[in-house]
Amino acid sequence: MLRSLALAGVCVMLAGFALSSPVPPLSLSERLAAPGGTSPLVPTERIDALLARLPHHQGSVSGSDGVALHWVAFDPGDYRLDYRYLGKGQQFPEFSMEASSPATSDTAPHGTVILLHGWMMDGGSLLPWALELAQNGYPTIALDLRNHGRSGHAPSGYGTREGADVVAAVQALKAQGQISGPVHLLGVSYGAATAIFAARELGPQLSSVVAMESFDNAGQAIRTMVPHMLSKPPERLSDYVALPLARWQYGGRGLDEAIAAADRKLGIDLDQVDVGQALAQVPACVLLVHGRDDEHIPVAQGRALAAAAPHARYLEVEGEDHLTLPMRLDRLSGVVNDWFGGAGDNGECRTPSALG
Repeated sequence: MLRSLALAGVCVMLAGFALSSPVPPLSLSERLAAPGGTSPLVPTERIDALLARLPHHQGSVSGSDGVALHWVAFDPGDYRLDYRYLGKGQQFPEFSMEASSPATSDTAPHGTVILLHGWMMDGGSLLPWALELAQNGYPTIALDLRNHGRSGHAPSGYGTREGADVVAAVQALKAQGQISGPVHLLGVSYGAATAIFAARELGPQLSSVVAMESFDNAGQAIRTMVPHMLSKPPERLSDYVALPLARWQYGGRGLDEAIAAADRKLGIDLDQVDVGQALAQVPACVLLVHGRDDEHIPVAQGRALAAAAPHARYLEVEGEDHLTLPMRLDRLSGVVNDWFGGAGDNGECRTPSALG
């Protein structure tokens, strides 16, 4: 049984922002520039143990500038997925999951879904979605984005450079025979922004997109998320020192200075990373999903994305926040499967089905 807090931080862009000890101001800019590891919220050993029991393919392809991108793929089949959302624990939402090797399936694949994770996560953190979609006839491929998981390191782009990586990966995986049928993207938070940038470049090569909890503007997302994280009450003794210090360092101009330092490190202007502008240029059907109670990437950003692209469809989920939404397969799996199955019918993007 896999039971953990793994997806509690599936799309917390800065879930690993270290507050356990006093840090100099530049440490935040360094964290903004590159995650510096995988969040401890991801139970890597447990995920690897489950993967070892399930048939899958894995490998590496080159991204847009030669960065190595690790991927894990599942063929369609009945994995007898037993996934249960257990609700919020003392700190984070929890789930349980069990799966087993499927019998050989003769069902023709419906199309391939590329899964894109959040900041400081990896492809394994989306294992429940990978198996859920594979059970419904979709070959699934979970990518580790640059600077994450088993992929290589290269300058972060807050979706821009990562989107170009996805385009390169799709071409390489097609050449290897790993992709069959229409191509769909499912991204969460940082991965959702990546999916939108990739969809703009893939154009007619892509059938549809599900983007959960994407930010609208990278700089604005950082300015709302970091203060929210710093507003949390102390959880450990060290937090009683670290939190006040971090609030002092990154209050007011401190946060702007950290973002400016990250801009210089990355060679981009985070305030110009405009996901809404990219979304408006995506020809594929895009379903935007946002939790109404999201305080990490506030729902206003999801609404701004929807306003920027009237052809996209927007689903706002009452009672869910940034941590719970991607864990709610019980509420969202039917919507996502129906979206991928019917996207582009009659040349139009239809209204998403009702929540579970």
